[in-house]
Amino acid sequence: MKLEHPRRSAAGEALFEVMVETLRAFFKLRAAGKKMGAVTSWGGGSWGLMRSLALEGPQTVPDLARARPVARQRIQKIADELASAGLVEFMENPAHLRSKLVRLTERGDVKYREVTEKILDASDAMARDMAEPDLRTAAAVLRSLNGKLSR
Repeated sequence: MKLEHPRRSAAGEALFEVMVETLRAFFKLRAAGKKMGAVTSWGGGSWGLMRSLALEGPQTVPDLARARPVARQRIQKIADELASAGLVEFMENPAHLRSKLVRLTERGDVKYREVTEKILDASDAMARDMAEPDLRTAAAVLRSLNGKLSR
């Protein structure tokens, strides 16, 4: 349903459609992520947290939460679950006595790589009838939107 309003730009309306479709895709991606082991049964992004640690190194739970942005307690719950599974560990933080650093274990790195391969395989299968330039444009638009939302 197209809503037209004289004060709104065509670009603004198009971005609205992008946001709506992104939200629809998010919930479907989360459901698929549960099947691949990237998302916990309660919706926590275990793969996303492991990815942050794999790419950026050890971080505190508050730092991980601020980067998303989500509640610190949500990240703590994911980190605790991953620690119980032996995928991450808490280590002393030289910059802060009470806020420990979270880092991937060797087992966690292996699991992160396994789940990443599953996601890449699923992405490859879904992309077969899509044009690469369109996908790169979509990614660029979402990066730009993320940047604007981070300000």
